[in-house]
Amino acid sequence: AGGGGRPPGSDSSLEPYVQTRIFKIIVIGDSNVGKTCLTFRFCGGTFPDKTEATIGVDFREKTVEIEGERIKVQVWDTAGQERFRKSMVEHYYRNVHAVVFVYDVTKMTSFTNLKMWIEECNGHAVPAMVPRVLVGNKCDLKDLIQVPSGMALKFADAHNMLLFETSAKDPKESQNVDAIFMCLACRLKAQRSLLCRDLEGRPGQARRLEPAQDANGKTSCPC
Repeated sequence: AGGGGRPPGSDSSLEPYVQTRIFKIIVIGDSNVGKTCLTFRFCGGTFPDKTEATIGVDFREKTVEIEGERIKVQVWDTAGQERFRKSMVEHYYRNVHAVVFVYDVTKMTSFTNLKMWIEECNGHAVPAMVPRVLVGNKCDLKDLIQVPSGMALKFADAHNMLLFETSAKDPKESQNVDAIFMCLACRLKAQRSLLCRDLEGRPGQARRLEPAQDANGKTSCPC
């Protein structure tokens, strides 16, 4: 059979001549809201049996395929405690492609503190064209919920973000966890393929990239 144009000994499964694009997604929020567990669930498909408080920055990655293109999603998980963050925060926000803000639906303070996290993000000059989503974690604890979905959706709308409510712990919610990061990866792929050249130097216009929300405003995705 024909060689297909590949050099002898090349492994077609490795696609050595196609450079995989890398998207850096950072996860932000108070300590103990489940940031590390969300990254574990997406990158490894499991909920960790035991986690310790993140010190500084944790880093995980997963390669996904979108419309035939292999894309490496790097998920950066930061400590929620201020004493662990000061030395790393500049590096954390550098060259970021998307931001995930996480709160605990059973802890109102983690929701009200989102304003502080958004201010920090803005303070490090993250461009307006960088997609952002809001994630309410631990929704499996239905009897303990303090943050109603309506309140969270109103906040998300006010800050031009999509809202996802999920549980990193509940296996039945694993697809919703995947949807958070896959939605961002899809948007980043479309943004870079179609709009970066046209919008270069005009980042304010990129706010129109928000995909239409569904009836509940939670899980719409351009994929």
